[in-house]
Amino acid sequence: MTTTETISSRIPAVLRTSEREILAEWLKAQLAADHSRPDLLKEADLREQSREFLSVLRAAAEGGAVEVNGEAWDEVRDFLAQLSRARAQLGFSPSETAMFVFSLKQPLFNALRRELKGDGEALARELWSATVALDKLGLYTTEIYQQSREEVIGRQQKELLELSTPVVELWQDVLALPLVGTLDSNRTQVVMESLLQKIVQSGASIAIIDITGVPTVDTLVAQHLLKTVAATRLMGADCIISGIRPQIAQTIVHLGVNLGEVTTKATLADAFEVALQRTGAQLGSGRPPVRGGA
Repeated sequence: MTTTETISSRIPAVLRTSEREILAEWLKAQLAADHSRPDLLKEADLREQSREFLSVLRAAAEGGAVEVNGEAWDEVRDFLAQLSRARAQLGFSPSETAMFVFSLKQPLFNALRRELKGDGEALARELWSATVALDKLGLYTTEIYQQSREEVIGRQQKELLELSTPVVELWQDVLALPLVGTLDSNRTQVVMESLLQKIVQSGASIAIIDITGVPTVDTLVAQHLLKTVAATRLMGADCIISGIRPQIAQTIVHLGVNLGEVTTKATLADAFEVALQRTGAQLGSGRPPVRGGA
């Protein structure tokens, strides 16, 4: 909200003297409306939320001339922010959440008409002030709702990325990171963090990055792989890239990407064999596949 509006001193007086009537009419309107969601919110909880909002609204409006985005309205905005986030988590839609505020208009307008029925000019002024204030507060709930949904989506995307980049311990001192799907900057960061953390935890000396499930390799993907290899080496572990198919090999050569001293293999099995040779392990030697095994 970038502009400010003034609420006349008559509105807090009406909220104070007619709060019980406004609350009763507002609750009735909310329960009867199409946006009512008794499956998500109990009537008792709705009643308490409505009562508390009227209370903080009246407190903010006290004193006459009040800026809607002023400090006096901090408590109102905090209340609506908490309500919006809670309703977003419960499954309310953005419009259903905003209607909590918008549905207050009619009960408040009715109270203003009763109070100012003999003064048309004052009534028009008060109705306009109330409209502007409630419209801004209603839009504010939508903004907070959207922010909370974006936060939830962001957390879910991060969790999915972490789940899609599992680091497995193939053998003592040997880790494998199978990649499936597109490798972009965000995912590269998750890949590096997961791999480096596992290297620290396991003390592995070799990490195999398998790109069999990566559909295409371009310059950007190759750079991401090189960054991951470099970070792995800084942690004291060597890196092998497997899953280099003929098409990918041709693409890398065509792009002029220099993989340097990175060992590459066509399959994960080939890379695993190289890793066993470097660690001096042999299949069937009885060495445990994971640390701490019997």
